[in-house]
Amino acid sequence: MRKKFVAGNWKMNTDAARARELAGQVVAGLAAQPAWAAKVQVAVCPPFPYLATVAEALKGSSVGLGAQNCHHEAAGAFTGEVSPVMAKDVGCHYVILGHSERRHKMGETDAQINQKAKAALQHGLTVILCVGETLAERQEQRTLKVLEEQFHGGCLGLGKDQMAKVVLAYEPVWAIGTGHNATPEQAQEAHAFLRSRAAAEFGPEVASRLQILYGGSLVPDNAPQLLAQPDVDGGLIGGASLDAGKFLKIIEAGAR
Repeated sequence: MRKKFVAGNWKMNTDAARARELAGQVVAGLAAQPAWAAKVQVAVCPPFPYLATVAEALKGSSVGLGAQNCHHEAAGAFTGEVSPVMAKDVGCHYVILGHSERRHKMGETDAQINQKAKAALQHGLTVILCVGETLAERQEQRTLKVLEEQFHGGCLGLGKDQMAKVVLAYEPVWAIGTGHNATPEQAQEAHAFLRSRAAAEFGPEVASRLQILYGGSLVPDNAPQLLAQPDVDGGLIGGASLDAGKFLKIIEAGAR
């Protein structure tokens, strides 16, 4: 049985003091509820400048640390970039790649995301690979085609062993920060389709183990219904992860 996984993406938010405080609140909340920690894998992904600060706050806890992006090279003349080696060195276990904001605001392509995924896996990071359609693509009934293309492009050339270190996150772009949410049925349809693509490309055993998170404005109010779907294995949480109380309530929903 797949363990639920709830990861917080803090995006470009917090300062050093708030990052330390927020991480500490999550750690304390889980320490007070050991059954949640036993049932739900948890991670937080702060901005790059606060990774070391948050790593210290998480020390000795079950909460993993993740980066929000990385470069595909290990080192070199890449001003402003952060390599997977650096992320690993500062204590990261995870890295988010292909987030919709990077695809649509920074112009990242499937090929670039694939390069990053290979590099991150090579250097011991677990990849949280994001895929998802825009509102226009959904209205044009292209959702499944877009998901297939992004999944195939992001995972191209990976082996079955590498896929064991990949987590998918389905992000309906039209449901992020818009006040519109995918219904549990819409989320389940997308997740089941992605699992079927994983089975087709990597085999049923890989697909059955693959964690697929929902990343479309998951909040405490909709978490129980979404996380109850058979192919929804957790959430990649944006805004709600900046409030420890809300984040912990989502974890609680995952532990049910």
